[in-house]
This record gives sequence, C-alpha cells and structure tokens, in this order.
Amino acid sequence: MSFNWRRPFTRRQGDDLAKSESHYRPNGPFDGDGGTVSDGSLQYTVEKGGNDSPPAYQEATGAPVEVNSPLGYSVGPLSIIMLNIGKMIGTGVYSTPSNILRGTGSVGLSMIFWALGFLTSVANLSVYLEYAAYFPNRSGSEVVYLEQAYPRPRWLFPTAFAFQSVALSFSSSNAIVLAQYLFRINGHSPTAWELKGVAVAGYTVAALFVSFHTRLSYLFANGIGIIKVLTLIFISITGLVVLGGHVSTTRIPDPRVNFRDAFSGQATPYGITNALYKIIFSYAGFENAFNVVNEVKSPVKQIRRNGFVALLIVAVLYILANVAYFAAVPKEELVQSQQIAASLFFTKVFGSSGAVRGLNFLIALSSFGNLIAVLIGSSRLIRECGRQGVLPFPRFWASTRPFGTPLGPYFVKWALTILMILAPPAGDAFNFITDLQVLPSAFFQLIMGIGLYVVRYRRFRLNLPRPEFKAWDLVVVFNILVQLYLIVMPWYPPAGGAYAGDVSFWYGTYVVTGIGILIACAIYYYLWISVIPKLRGYRIRQEVLRLEDGAQSHRLVKVPVAKLAEWDATHDAVGRPLDGSTIRPHRGSAGSDGGSDEKKQTSADEVPLGRDDQHVKK
Repeated sequence: MSFNWRRPFTRRQGDDLAKSESHYRPNGPFDGDGGTVSDGSLQYTVEKGGNDSPPAYQEATGAPVEVNSPLGYSVGPLSIIMLNIGKMIGTGVYSTPSNILRGTGSVGLSMIFWALGFLTSVANLSVYLEYAAYFPNRSGSEVVYLEQAYPRPRWLFPTAFAFQSVALSFSSSNAIVLAQYLFRINGHSPTAWELKGVAVAGYTVAALFVSFHTRLSYLFANGIGIIKVLTLIFISITGLVVLGGHVSTTRIPDPRVNFRDAFSGQATPYGITNALYKIIFSYAGFENAFNVVNEVKSPVKQIRRNGFVALLIVAVLYILANVAYFAAVPKEELVQSQQIAASLFFTKVFGSSGAVRGLNFLIALSSFGNLIAVLIGSSRLIRECGRQGVLPFPRFWASTRPFGTPLGPYFVKWALTILMILAPPAGDAFNFITDLQVLPSAFFQLIMGIGLYVVRYRRFRLNLPRPEFKAWDLVVVFNILVQLYLIVMPWYPPAGGAYAGDVSFWYGTYVVTGIGILIACAIYYYLWISVIPKLRGYRIRQEVLRLEDGAQSHRLVKVPVAKLAEWDATHDAVGRPLDGSTIRPHRGSAGSDGGSDEKKQTSADEVPLGRDDQHVKK
C-alpha cells in the first residue's frame, strides 16, 4: 500500500525524461521524434499544456492537447470551490432527508449515511485526482480518464462513453424541480403544461447565462454558490438554536426527542440501497472541477486543496442541516410527510407561510445555480467527447467561436433537455427515462476505478515520471467496491415486490435497458470500425484539426487500403502531418464531418496543421 497522499514523491530514473530538450518544445506540443514512447501497439506522446502543469504522457489516440486553452484560464480557487458546491447543493439536502430516513429506518443510521456519503465522495475524489495528475492538461474528466485507461480497442470506450454522455446528458428533472419551487412561492398548483413551460423558460435562461461569456458565467456561478452556502448556514444555526431549547415549546415541545434511542427502527436491503443512492445523488458534483482542468493554472495542486475544501464544507453543512430537521420535526412526521424536510422545518420553527415562501425562493435559486454549474461542467465533458473525433462534425463540438464559449455542447444539452421536458408525460415515462442514466454511469465509474491500476501498471513498465498525487490503495479499492455495490444492488427487488418501484411496470426495466444501451454501443463500434471498413476497402485513421480560435480536435478519416502505408509514413502517432502534406482520404470522413472530404478543403475557421506549426495563422 502506498501512503503518499500528501508527501511529495521521490524521484526515480526517468523523472527527467519529460524535461529533456529533445522531448519537447517550450511553446508547443510534443511530437513524434523523441517524444513518443512505445509499449507494444500503444504509443505515448509527451504533451504540455499552457496551464502550468508538468509535461504529461498520454496515449496517442487521445484528443490532442490544447496548448493554450481556447476557453481561457478563468478558474481560480473560489471558482473551483463554487463549481463543486454549486453542483452538489441543489435540492437534495432539502428534499431527500425524509426518503433517507425511511430507507434507513432510524435517525442514527441516517446521520451515519450522510457521513458515509462524505467518505465515498473523498474516495472517488482521490481517484479523479490521481487521473488528473497523470493528464493535467485535458478537461473533460471521465472522457479523458476512460480514453487513457482503455486505449484498446481503439476508440471503443470513447464511442460508448460519448453516446452515453451526449444522449443521456439532459437535465430535465432539475429544470422541473426549479419550476415546482417557483410555483410554490405563490402557492399556485400548476397544470402539467404550465410546469413544463416554466421549466423550459428556466432552463433556457440558465443556458443563455453561460453562452456568451466564460468568465461571467463563472462569476455568476460563484455568486449563487455563496448564497447556497449562506442558506444552509442559516438553517444550521437555526437548528442549533432549536436544539438548545430557545424556541417556543408550543411549536417544538421537545427538540431532543429524535436523538434519544436514535437507532430505533428497522432498515431493509432495498431501503438501504435506495438511501445510499439518495446520499450519492446529494453529493454528486464533487468532481465538477475536473471537467475544467485545462482552464486551471497548476490544476492538481489547486483542485486537491480546494476540491477537498468544497467537499468538507458541504458535508458539514449537510450533517448540521439534518440535525436541524431532526431537532424541529418529529421522526414520524418526517417519515410520513410528502412535504420536503426543509419546508417542515421552517413551518415548525417560524410557523408562517411567509417564511416557507422565502425558503421556496432560496431553494428555487439553489436549483437554478445547480443548472448553471451542471451546464458549465457537462459542456466541457461533451466538448471533449467531440474532440476525440468519434462524434460527427468535430468543428461543431470543439469550436469556441464567436464568444469564447462551447456553444455546440451548450446547444445540444439545451435541446435534449427541452425535448425531455416536453416529450415524456409525467409519471412512469419520465421516471424511467431519468433512471436510465443510473446503470451506465455506475458501470463507467466502476471501470474507471479499475482502470487506475491499469494506468499505474503501464506507467511503471515504461518507467514514466511519478504523478503529483497518488491515492492510497485502500481508498481506491473502497471506491471500486462502492461502485460495484451500486451496479449489483439495483437488481434487488423493492419490499413490495417486482412492481413496487417508482414505475408501474417491472422495477428492473431501466437496468436492462441500460445494459442494452452499452451492448448497442459495442455493436455499433464493431460495425463502424471493423466490419464496414473491411467490406469497403478502407481503414480508419485520425488526423489533427486545428481551428482559428486555437481549439484542436481529432477527425477520423477513411484512408483507402492502397494508400494506408503512405498515410502512416507521413503522419505522426497523434495524426499531425509530418511534412505539411495530406493524403486524400476515402469518400467522406469516418462519421466526423458528414460530408465529402475528397477535395480536402480547409474551412474558414480551420488552419492547416503541420508538424512544426506552433501558432494559428490565418
């Protein structure tokens, strides 16, 4: 077991390799001569970004490193903290405590689960952080880490994860929650279409806020994040006042009754699993800053410090907020009530509808801030999927013109969310589509944890430099076991039987469908990469596409078998032409641009990239 979490790593042979003059150029990315290390069919290139991170080795099929981030470097310590807090603190801490109490059966066990959520999040954060130490010049978190942990079969995991990330990237449930709380402010009971209309409007406003200026979107997210923290501090302090007996006994006769015999009650396996899912949902967002790694100066150092600070702040506030709920509201009332725990708390303490309306406003603002934080993080993740070349139209995903923001990913996420708000009816269809994200997400998290050992093993074999951060083995194994549990336990039936889930049909339908999605991705990949190219006499190769705004992307092209040797001889491992020339590909790129590349024309915002190109020139 390696206990090197905080202590600097010792140097060993090979640590100076990345600093050798023959391996990199100070103003640009590394290239093939002397900057490539081979391990069988794998080729690792030495790449350096402009975010003050050390040179990093990445497998050549990975999206090219952007030396100067076209999205800028606007993410500082406060933005790291608020990006994570903004995604973690949505509506979970206000609405899930009642469900968690029902699942665990007792006040004491539910409080332990909130602390357990902190531990599982720290373990997962450590896995992300070690990956970021290996690849500190790439944004997109899981996109990059899966790509580099499993580079063979070539483009398999990028293809599968890109489909899951794009097709299931909607935030419809969060937008509808925002609409519900906006209506609760004035006490109106909306119709289904009124609710959908306000959800569409709210999400559209959130998308517009982040679309026109990157730095302003971070400042706005920071402001709402601070309000979220202050709201939970207010609830926590109020709860401590209640617990001290400084509230009228008419409203709260015994504020400590729930803490006597706190572990009385019975939990079920399904209830425990459901409670753990709710806990993880409430902490989801601790990884948001890893989506913007290439926009952070000295990212590993900054995210290690500030990511942990954000997680610790949220964990303390979550536990204190639950203490406040249990001090003010009797356990039986929390279990049986359909009202959110925070509303019950405010009603008990203040006894006025005005106070509850104020709470609803704060929760609505928290929901809106959550939409902003999710939009910022997931847009970078989707953009990185596009930069891998496995999605059609790579310029659409990679470009940051005209506002210096990723408009393509923002638009796709907005369009899918609006579709999922309007199309499925409330009830079974909506719950089913929302649950669809559970199993694919848990699967990719599991193999990402296992993949960390794969990356360590390959780097050890190649005697590559040690990372800035290395997670304890105990922490990594704990994270893998948690993810495995989250994959296995959805198969366990609810207490009422196979039809007692949150839909009227078989409870495991979403699990089977999620598996079907993964299998469909594998079949599509096999046909696209292997079967069809063999039948039509071409092979898939990658080339680097550099845009006028400094953005870079891979584009997958079809190279006729007759010209394959010539192509390989005139391109480096990353896909950059060695002499500035290009080979005419087969009819059309491999699902990248949708149109013909036969004449190989350069678009207005595309700059030809030769081996020694350092700057973008018109």
